[in-house]
Amino acid sequence: HDALPIYIKSHKGIREVIFSGGDPLTLSNKILGQALRDVREIEHVEIMRIGSRMPTVCPMRVDQELVGILREYAPVYMMTHFSHPKELTKEAAESLALLVDHGIPVFNQTVLLNGINNHPAIIQALSRRLLYLRVKPYYMFQCDPSEGTDHLRTTVESSENILKELWGHLSGLAMPTL
Repeated sequence: HDALPIYIKSHKGIREVIFSGGDPLTLSNKILGQALRDVREIEHVEIMRIGSRMPTVCPMRVDQELVGILREYAPVYMMTHFSHPKELTKEAAESLALLVDHGIPVFNQTVLLNGINNHPAIIQALSRRLLYLRVKPYYMFQCDPSEGTDHLRTTVESSENILKELWGHLSGLAMPTL
């Protein structure tokens, strides 16, 4: 915890810090707030991002206290992880609205998963719904090669085909990058 701000302070080329790995929103507001404060105090850091799946799996984690902390250390960007339109429940949509309504920019990162969302129609529906909820579809990723997930991995070629199929069917705002 204490070594990270020292490292960032001593590397003046670091302009952007991403809180990721595990899920930063599993931390208490106190610990997350302290981490954001520590990084915000570093003069050359311009942007902080938080990568989280909590708006998807536990949308009630996004509450007034959390958005207040994020606003306090702005600019903080929220990078959500919705992979299928069915994950955009009423509660998830409410958590996204709370973030956006409080000035927190929200972008979405989607992992392409074989048999779950690796079809252009699914990604199109997801992207359109996200954009309607004021969330920018940002990235589509290949599934990381980790133990026990080979059956979920898509080929790069099939992922590229999904992207090509989206061209002409989605506006530029709704287009994710592969």
